[in-house]
Amino acid sequence: LAGNAERHLKPPEEMHRLFRRHPEAVEETLAFIQSCRFSLDELKPSYPLETRQGFATPQDALQAFAEQGARARYPDGIPPKIRKALDYELNLVAELNYAPYFLTVHDIVRFAKLEGILCQGRGSAANSALCFCLGVTEVDPMRSDLLFERFISAERGEPPDIDIDFEHERREEVLQYVYRKYGRERAGLTATTICYRGRSAIREVGKVFGLSQDVTASLAGTLWGWSPSGVTDEEAKGVGLDPGEARLTQVLTLARDLIDFPRHLSQHVGGFVITEGRLDDIVPIEKAAMDERTVIEWNKDDIEALSLLKVDLLGLGMLSCLRRSFELLAPHYNVHFKTTADIPPEEKPIYDMLSRADSIGVFQVESRAQMSMLPRLKPKEFYDLVIEVAIVRPGPIQGNMVHPYLRRREGKEPVVYHSPSPEHGPADELKKVMEKTLGVPLFQEQAMRVAIEAAKFKPAEADRLRRAMATFRRVGTIQTFRDKFVRNMSARGYPREFAENCFRQIEGFGEYGFPESHAASFALLVYASAWIKCHYPDVFAAALLNSQPMGFYAPAQIVRDAAEHGVDIRAVDVNFSNWDCTLEVSSPAADRLHRRHADMQNDIRTIYAMRLGLRQIAGFPEK
Repeated sequence: LAGNAERHLKPPEEMHRLFRRHPEAVEETLAFIQSCRFSLDELKPSYPLETRQGFATPQDALQAFAEQGARARYPDGIPPKIRKALDYELNLVAELNYAPYFLTVHDIVRFAKLEGILCQGRGSAANSALCFCLGVTEVDPMRSDLLFERFISAERGEPPDIDIDFEHERREEVLQYVYRKYGRERAGLTATTICYRGRSAIREVGKVFGLSQDVTASLAGTLWGWSPSGVTDEEAKGVGLDPGEARLTQVLTLARDLIDFPRHLSQHVGGFVITEGRLDDIVPIEKAAMDERTVIEWNKDDIEALSLLKVDLLGLGMLSCLRRSFELLAPHYNVHFKTTADIPPEEKPIYDMLSRADSIGVFQVESRAQMSMLPRLKPKEFYDLVIEVAIVRPGPIQGNMVHPYLRRREGKEPVVYHSPSPEHGPADELKKVMEKTLGVPLFQEQAMRVAIEAAKFKPAEADRLRRAMATFRRVGTIQTFRDKFVRNMSARGYPREFAENCFRQIEGFGEYGFPESHAASFALLVYASAWIKCHYPDVFAAALLNSQPMGFYAPAQIVRDAAEHGVDIRAVDVNFSNWDCTLEVSSPAADRLHRRHADMQNDIRTIYAMRLGLRQIAGFPEK
C-alpha cells in the first residue's frame, strides 16, 4: 500500500499551487515532456539469431535439418508432392526471415525427445510439410491437402504461431529448459487478460452496492458457466427479487456493462516470448505465482502488435497417459513403442470399437455428445476420425452442417457439387475441395479453398476472409468479403442462391470452425488411445488412472469400465500397492471373463489384473 494519498496525477492548477514558490519547475516539466520523442513503434525487438555450428546462416541450418528430416520420414524417397511443398515453404521462410524461429522450435522438440517426453505440434502448423519434416508435427502431408497460407502468409505480415503439446506432467521440464537456454532476462511467459463474465460481474457489482452474499449468489446462480450475458429481469424475478427496485436495477445494468471489461492479468497457459536482446528492456518481467516461472505483463494481442515471435508450449494429459501406457506395455507384453507413430495404423477392430461408442477415456471422443455421434458416423478409416473430432463443435452445429453431412453419409441425401460455367473453369473445382466431406464444408481450410477456387480469391485474401469470419461480431469487416465472394461466384456461373448459401455456411462456423490440420493432429491421438484401449484395456486403464486428473470421467467410472472389459480389479492394499496403479498376474477366472469379452473384438490374449495404487485414496498425499 502507498504510504500516503499523494500517489496520483494532479491537475495543472494543483501543481502550480504546490510549486508556487518555484514556478520555473513546472515550466521545466513542459520543456522536458516536449523533448521526449519516444514512440511504441521504436520497440522492434530482434529474435535470437539461433546460429548452429557448421552452418553459415540460420537458413542454411534449417534447410539441412529439413532435408535430413524428410529423408528420415520418407526412407524410400521424398515424394514429389512433399518436395514441391518443402521447397516452397523454405523459400517463403527465407523471404520472411523466419528461420531462427523454426530453429528454436526444432531445438525445443529435440530436447523433449532426447528426454523421452512425448510431444506433438498441432493447430495450423500441421499444414506445413516443413514442420512435419522437422519432427514438430505428426500429420503426414501425404495424407492431407496442405494449405500453407493458413499457417504463414507473406501478405498477412504476421509471424508464425506454433502450438506444441507436451506431457502435462513433464511440461515444466521443457519450460525450464527454455529459461536456462535463453536466460530469465530474455525469455518470459506471456500474460493473458481475464475479463468479466456474467457471474463474476454480478458478484462484484453486487458486493460494491452492498447486496448480501446470498442475494449475489442467487443472481449468479441464474447464469450458466462462462455465460457472456448478464442477468435479465425475468431471471431476477425467478429467484424472488424485484428488478424494479432502484438499487437492484442499477446493479443489473452496471453488471451487464462490465461484461468483457478486463479484470486482471493472469499467466498464459504456455506462450513463450524470446528475444535476442534483453526482454526486460522492453517489457517488465515479474515472478509468477508458481515457483521458477517468470512472466511478462503483456498479452498475446500486445505482442502481436509489436510482431514479437511467440511459441506455445502446452500441456496435454493424453500424452502423459500414452507415455505411461508405453512404459507398461514393454515389461508386461514385450511391446515397444516410443512414439504414437509406432502404433500399427488402420486396424479394423479399433474402428469397430469406436463405432459401438466404446470410448470411455479415449482422447476427444469420450464426451456424451461424441459418444452419441460415433454410432451414427461409424468411423472406418483415419479421416473419419478427423471429421469426428471436428463435427461435434459449435461451428458445424451453428452452420447447419452436421445433419446434411450425416444424411449424405447414410445415403439419404444425394451429394451434389455445383459447377461454374464451362468457360470459367472445370466442373469439378468444388468437388476437389469438399469431396472428402461429401460436399459440406466442415473445416476452415475448406472455407478458404472455396474462396480460392470458386470465388477466385488469392490465398492471402482467403486467409483475411478467415480472420474476418473469426472477428466479424467485433470488427464487422465481413460484409466487404461477402459482396465480392457472391459477386465472383455468380459471375463465374454459379447460382447466386448457392453462392449466398455457401457464404452463410462459412460465416456460420467461421468463429468456431476447426482447422482440418488441428483436427488431424488430434485424430492421431484418438486412434493411438483407442488402439491401446482396444488391445490392452488393463494397460490403458492403469495409465489413465495414473495420469489423473484429466478427461471427463472420475476414477470410479474408469475402473468400472475396465472391469466390464474383463480386467481383474484389485483393491488398494498396503502390502502390494504402489503410489501408481500397477499390473499383476491375473486369476484364471478373470482371464476367462476377458476372453469372452475379447471374442467380440477378435482379440484374445492374456490380460493382467490391475492393482489400484495408493493415489486412489482421497486426501492421501504421495509424500
